[in-house]
Amino acid sequence: MARWTAARGEGRSPEDAGGRLALLLFPLGHLVNDWPSATLWLLAPAIALSMDLTPAEIGLLIAIHGAVASAGYLPAGVLGDRFRNRATLLAGTFFWVAIGYFGASFMSGFWSLALVLAVAGIGSAAWHPIAAAAMVERSPSRRAQLIGVHAFGGTLAEVGAPLLAGFLLASLSWQSVLQLSALPALVMGVVFLGLRARLPRARESHAAGSSLRALVHVWRRPSALRLVAIVSLYNVALMGALAMTPLFAQRVHGFSTGDAGLLFAGAYLLGAAAQPLLGRASDAMGRKGVALGALVLAAACFACVAGVDRVAPAIAALVLAIGLLAGVRSVLLAAMIDRARGREATTLGFAFAVMDGVGALGAWFAGMAASADLHHAFAFTAAASLAAAALAAGHAFSVPGEEALRMRAVPQPGRP
Repeated sequence: MARWTAARGEGRSPEDAGGRLALLLFPLGHLVNDWPSATLWLLAPAIALSMDLTPAEIGLLIAIHGAVASAGYLPAGVLGDRFRNRATLLAGTFFWVAIGYFGASFMSGFWSLALVLAVAGIGSAAWHPIAAAAMVERSPSRRAQLIGVHAFGGTLAEVGAPLLAGFLLASLSWQSVLQLSALPALVMGVVFLGLRARLPRARESHAAGSSLRALVHVWRRPSALRLVAIVSLYNVALMGALAMTPLFAQRVHGFSTGDAGLLFAGAYLLGAAAQPLLGRASDAMGRKGVALGALVLAAACFACVAGVDRVAPAIAALVLAIGLLAGVRSVLLAAMIDRARGREATTLGFAFAVMDGVGALGAWFAGMAASADLHHAFAFTAAASLAAAALAAGHAFSVPGEEALRMRAVPQPGRP
């Protein structure tokens, strides 16, 4: 596990007790926070069966959940830069998640369920920019690696939650499984409240208006907009694949819910292992080569899934494609933070909003493509991955750490 390091001159010891606690507690909190939303990947087929939904409607349910939930990212990021005591904000996200997803289990109609799930997802979304910023702001030269460490907890949720849900669905209703998935968040909220005085505080606070002006100033540039397009297309591909994988495994290849959970878990476990490694590689060698290689290889694997009927090669290609896209997430997030101007939480809020807000449409588009043939969903994800790779090939990624140092050397909007 990466050590919690501090940039020289930032006034904090690398052995700071609060920093070490955060290095352990934040990935664990990420796991708990993401657990209910990760459960939805395996609950979706069960919900479809109970409500008689089509693949397109399943994709729409997941898309609404992701798109509306993404509204929580940017406000949470601004708050994370505004208030130095971030632990209390993080504790609040757990209570929101617990209440929201537990309440969703009582909804019996498609639109009521979609609405309550989406509102619950806002609480889950709010966690990410605040917690990730708390980890990366102390070590600009190791951003991608530390993002990978934080993301490891969320990726384990994507592994463990579908796996457990797949087996629980053999004896419980989807409502009961969703209720069980929300309970750990309640416990973790109490833990964060109890430890809030021991967790690291933000180095400085920024007024909301100043953070938003700085954000607009950075992201209105053509090169920045190209990076937004790369990240959006990347997550369109990932969300489309995740939404359709359980359904594809069960309907095309005859997997049980438990076996589909194992498949999903295996793919994301590969991504969990890859995130810190790819992040560290991009910190050392640059973002472009790592991101481009992962996107091209994922596109080739998705094309194999779309064009091959045999179970073994299709499933192997699907696991590798999802693992690659999940693994390269830390690299693309770090590429966006390289432009942060010292406002890591606000920038991460924007980055997550772009990834999961625009990317949520991938679930809907893949579902529509799958309405005729489930193989078509992966032809769509292959095209989205390839489009992201084409843009990445022509993009001048910042040298890790260089952009942040250069930005801090010039006046920033709203600051003297």
